[in-house]
Amino acid sequence: MRPVNEQIEIIKRGTVEIIDEKDFSQRLQKSIETGKPLRIKAGFDPTAPDLHLGHTVLLHKMRHFQELGHEVVFLVGDFTGIIGDPTGKSETRKSLTPEEVSENAKTYLKQVYKILDREKTTVMFNSEWMNKLTPVDFINLAAKYTLARMIERDDFQKRLAQNLPISLHELLYPLIQGYDSVAMRADVELGGTDQKFNLLVGRDLQRAHGQTPQNILTMPLLEGTDGVQKMSKSLNNSIGVLDSGTEMFGKIMSISDDLMWRYYELLSDISAEELTKLKEEASSGALNPKLAKVRLGRELVTRYHSEEVADKAVQEFENVFKKKELPDEIPEFPGWGSETWPVWKVLKEGGLCPTTSDARRMVRQGAVSIDGEKIADENHPLSGDRDCLIKVGKKRFLKITAG
Repeated sequence: MRPVNEQIEIIKRGTVEIIDEKDFSQRLQKSIETGKPLRIKAGFDPTAPDLHLGHTVLLHKMRHFQELGHEVVFLVGDFTGIIGDPTGKSETRKSLTPEEVSENAKTYLKQVYKILDREKTTVMFNSEWMNKLTPVDFINLAAKYTLARMIERDDFQKRLAQNLPISLHELLYPLIQGYDSVAMRADVELGGTDQKFNLLVGRDLQRAHGQTPQNILTMPLLEGTDGVQKMSKSLNNSIGVLDSGTEMFGKIMSISDDLMWRYYELLSDISAEELTKLKEEASSGALNPKLAKVRLGRELVTRYHSEEVADKAVQEFENVFKKKELPDEIPEFPGWGSETWPVWKVLKEGGLCPTTSDARRMVRQGAVSIDGEKIADENHPLSGDRDCLIKVGKKRFLKITAG
């Protein structure tokens, strides 16, 4: 294994917080001395059949641990998935059936091996131990945590303040996620910053069961293509792992230059030194940021598809923007800052459509594309702080200029 300082440098890339870092360093040192790898846990509830790049931020960090020689456990939350994680929810989440969760889990595993090393990945399902717990076991588990501590969660506090309901089963979710760490004897648990409360519950429950509390490593929530809200399929700002190569590349090329560097840090395999060099070259003008974005898009499409598909995606993109028959003069519309507008509003304000109803209709008919990507949702959010090319029908174009 590599020395502790080298491991820490790799693990801290893109990381928001390590709890606590001193103890984690000591744990790494003991791992080196004993030759026993750390057990790294990350849980994923299969609440939808497909993953997007926001989900892969954790997977990349898991891959780093694999490359450092540690044991990585991909935990499928088939039991917790039935409950539904209340994290970030302003209302009670709809529960899924066991059949829905099982079907989604199958597609998850096909996708995660595009990042994780299949031979070095242990897969577990938390139903393995949760289904064996008796009602008495659940009562004993609940007795190890207080209601006062549970409702400290920011999500629950907001709901209480707004007089919104909190179902009892939602209070069980953090307990069950925490108990997973007990059952697995996890040394380290990874999660997004929005999972911090649940991860801390795991530490408390391990301590209550006589185990050494796990270290916690939180990762940032990746912004979607709009550069504002976290990546989410429901917000139409996501880049799906199962997107076609052309679609994936086009979406990556549509993000802002600033967001590109964040994607590089959290999703790319290039070294920290190389990333620093790229940023310096782009800042000095020696490198066109668009070329850096092409490199990022090519890398990600190659990972999720193939080098051949990536080459084709790049070529198709260039055909659209360099070789395609475009008017000699394309009208420009100044950007409106970081605020997001629905695409119908951009079409109307930019003069591509005379009325709001016409703008909405053109989107619904599939006649609108942004940077070569067709837009199906009339409320598709578009940020005003990035350049892009909008096309309506075959002959109407508008270039958004961020300034």
